[in-house]
Amino acid sequence: MKKLWVLCASWAMIQTVNAQTTGYQKPPKVMEELAMANPTPDVRISSNTKWMIQLTRTSYPTVEEIGQPEIRVAGLRINPNNFSPSRSAGYTSIALFERGKNQPVSISGLPQGGKFGGPAWNNAETKFAFLHYTNTAVNLYMVDVASKKATKVNTLPLNTITGSTFQWLQTDAIVYKAAPLPASKAPVRSVMPFSPAIQESKGKAAPSVTYQDLIKTPYDEQLFEFYATCNIIHWQNGVSKTLFSNQLITTLQPSPNEEFWLVRTIQKPFSYLVPFSGFASQIAVHTQAGNLVQIIAKLPSLETRPSGYDNVQNVPSNFDWRDDVDATLVYTHPLDSGLIKNKVPYRDAVLTLQKPFNGQPDTLCKVQTRFRGLQWGNATLALVYEGLTSKQTSGLSLLNPTDKTIQKLVDRNTTDAYGFMGNPVTTKNKYGRNTVYTTNNNTQILLNNTQGSSPKGDLPFLASYNLADKKMDILWRCAEGSFEFVADVLDADKLQIITRRETATQPANYILKNLKLRMADVDITNFTTPYKALEGVTKQKITYKRADGVDLSGDLYLPAGYTVGKDAPLPVVVWAYPREYNSAADAAQIRGSQHQFTNISWATPVYFVTQGFAVLDNAEMPIVAAAADKKPNDNFVEQLKLNAEAAIQKLSSMGVGDSTRVAVGGHSYGAFMTANLLAHTKLFKAGIARSGAYNRTLTPFGFQNEERTYWQAPKLYYEMSPFSYADKIKTPLLLIHGDSDDNPGTYPINSERLFNAIKGNGGTARYVSLPYEAHSYRGKENILHMLYEMNQWLQTHVAGLKK
Repeated sequence: MKKLWVLCASWAMIQTVNAQTTGYQKPPKVMEELAMANPTPDVRISSNTKWMIQLTRTSYPTVEEIGQPEIRVAGLRINPNNFSPSRSAGYTSIALFERGKNQPVSISGLPQGGKFGGPAWNNAETKFAFLHYTNTAVNLYMVDVASKKATKVNTLPLNTITGSTFQWLQTDAIVYKAAPLPASKAPVRSVMPFSPAIQESKGKAAPSVTYQDLIKTPYDEQLFEFYATCNIIHWQNGVSKTLFSNQLITTLQPSPNEEFWLVRTIQKPFSYLVPFSGFASQIAVHTQAGNLVQIIAKLPSLETRPSGYDNVQNVPSNFDWRDDVDATLVYTHPLDSGLIKNKVPYRDAVLTLQKPFNGQPDTLCKVQTRFRGLQWGNATLALVYEGLTSKQTSGLSLLNPTDKTIQKLVDRNTTDAYGFMGNPVTTKNKYGRNTVYTTNNNTQILLNNTQGSSPKGDLPFLASYNLADKKMDILWRCAEGSFEFVADVLDADKLQIITRRETATQPANYILKNLKLRMADVDITNFTTPYKALEGVTKQKITYKRADGVDLSGDLYLPAGYTVGKDAPLPVVVWAYPREYNSAADAAQIRGSQHQFTNISWATPVYFVTQGFAVLDNAEMPIVAAAADKKPNDNFVEQLKLNAEAAIQKLSSMGVGDSTRVAVGGHSYGAFMTANLLAHTKLFKAGIARSGAYNRTLTPFGFQNEERTYWQAPKLYYEMSPFSYADKIKTPLLLIHGDSDDNPGTYPINSERLFNAIKGNGGTARYVSLPYEAHSYRGKENILHMLYEMNQWLQTHVAGLKK
C-alpha cells in the first residue's frame, strides 16, 4: 500500500512538473490559421473620394516584442527608448491609392520598416501627416499628394507619452510634441533610495479606484517627469519654432481663429493615487506665440473627487473653445457642490469667457443633471447633452446661444437602444471646425444612426429631424439582409455619402452613394474575406425568454455542413458579458445584426465552431433592477442563473445543443460571471474565465456599474464574489490571466487566489498565466497557447462527455 501511495505521489509530481514545463503549444491548424490571418486594411478616405490612405497590419507581434523593457508609472506603460506607449499596436505599412486604381501611388521619401500610426488629412485634404515608430524614436512625416513626396517634419524625436501628439492648423502648419532630451538621459535608479515612499491621509475622504501602474516612489516621480516633459514645436514649410519648452503639457487646443492656445499643464506634487490624467493641473490661455495671457483655473488632483458615479469635484471642468466664434472659452461648474445627494433645480452651469479672458464668466445655460457635452452649430443653435450614470439617463436640449433659451428635445435611458436617434451630421465652418449641419432656416438637422437598433436587429439609418415638431423622416436605411451604415456625409446639401457595407460572408467595404440624384453606387474598396476556414459556417440571431419573461438574444454559430434536425445535438460554448439595466424593457431589446461580418480577434469564441461546437456568442446576460427602489445587483446571482438556464433550454429545444455538454466562458466581467455560475449552479460541464476579478473586496469603492462601496454594502460584495464560494466550485474551471494586467480591478492576484482556493478545497481547475500580457492579449505565441488551452479544456471536459 505504501509503494502504491509513493507511486501515485510520484505520478502526481510528474504531472505537476509537466504542466509547468510543456512549453508553448498551438491549437489545431484551422484555429491557428484563423488567429494569424491578417485583418482587412483600415482606410482614411478624402472627402472628394479621390484619395484613400490604406493602412495594413499583421495579426500579432511576438511575445519577445511585447516583452521588451517598459516603464510603468502614473498609469502609463512607456517604451523607455522612444518616448511612446510601450503597447501601441501600429500599422505595418501605409499607402496612398487613387480611386479606381489597384496599385498604390509611388511616394518618394516614405520611411521603411517600423510601424505607422495617426494618419490625418489637412483641412484642404491636399496633404496628410503620419507617425513612424522605430526602436529609438517616433518621427512625424508629411506627404504632399500633388508632389507625391514624403517629408520628415521633426528634428527632435516626438513625445507621444501623454497623447495629443500632433495637429494640423488651418494655415497648413503642424504643431507637435517633441522630447527635449534623448532617452539616454533618463534618471537612473540609485541603489540608495532618495527616501522612503510615504503617503499620508489627513482626515479628508479620498476614495480611489484600484488603478494600476501608479507612482509609488520618489524615483517614479523623476521618471514620469522626464518622460512626460515636452517641447511644443510649430512647423510650416520646413521652418520650425518652439512655442513651449520643457513643459508637462498634456493638451493644447487652438482657438478657432488660431489666435490663442488653451493649454493644460500638469502641476506638482504628483499623485500616488490616480493616473496622470487625474493629476493637479493648470488651465491657461496663451498667445499663438506661446506667451501667457491668463491663468483660467488651477485644478486639484482627482484623488479628492467624492465617490459615486455622478459626484464630481466642486471645481470648474470641461474646458473647451466655442467652435462657431473666433475665441470664446466654454466650461462648466457644478451648482450642487458636486454632490448628487444635494437637492437643487440645476446641477451644472455652462459658462463662457470671452477674450481677454480676465473678466467674469457669463452663464450660457444650466442643466438639470450632469453636463455631458455640447455641439456647436451657429449663433442661434447648439445642442446640449446631459445625463446621470447612476440612473442610466440622458437628455438632449436645443440651445440658442444668443438669447440663451433652451428647449428639451429628448429624454431617454442610455440603455434604450431603440430610442437612440443617432448623432448630428456636421459640416466644417469657416474656422475648419465641425459644427452641426442645419437646413430650412435652422429648423432641421440630419441624424446619422450607425447602430439603428430595432426588433429586426440593427438597421442603421440617416434621417432628417425637425427641431420644432420633433418628427423624424428617414432618408436612407440599411436594407435587410446586410449591415450598412453611413461612414461619412460628404455633402449634406446633395446628400452625397459614403457607406460601409458588410454581410455575414463579406467583410466591410466602402461605397459612394448620392441619395438625391440616385446615381449608381460606386465601390471604393473591394476587400475579400481573410477567413476561408469559416466558409459554410452559419450564423443567426436567436431570441428566447427567461423564466421571468425578460426577452434575451444571442448570436448562434453552427459548424459548416451541420444540418439541424438531421445531425445530433452538439456540445455548446456559451460566451457572454453581463450588463446592468434599470429597465426590463431595455434589457429585452435586440442588439447587433446577424448580417454583420464576423471579424476574428484573439478574444472571440467563434474559433470553436471549427471544432464541432455550437457557439452562442454575445449571449445576453442582463441584470435588471427588480423595482424602482432596487439596484440591478441586488439579485445578481439569481438573474445569472435565469439567463443561463434560458440559453441552454433554447439551444436544446432547437435541437442544436446538447444540454448535458455545455461550457460557459467570458473575459473580464464575463469571467466574473463564469466563476459565479460555476459556484452557484450545476448547469455546465466546464468554464473558461479570462482576466477576471473574483474577490470584490479588492475593488471596495465600486466596480462595473455598482457605485455602492464595500462599507455601504458588505453583504453584496461578499455574495457577488465567487471567491467566497470557492469551496462550491466543483465544475472544472480554466483560469487564464495576463501577468501584466493593466485594467483597474482585475489584478492577476484574482486568478491566483481563486485557483489556490479551488485547489485547496479539492476542486478541478487549471491556471495559465500569460507572460507580458495586459488586459487584452497581443503576443502571437501567447494567443495560440491560450487557444490550445481552451480547446484542450473543452475537448476534455465537454466534447468527450457523450450522453
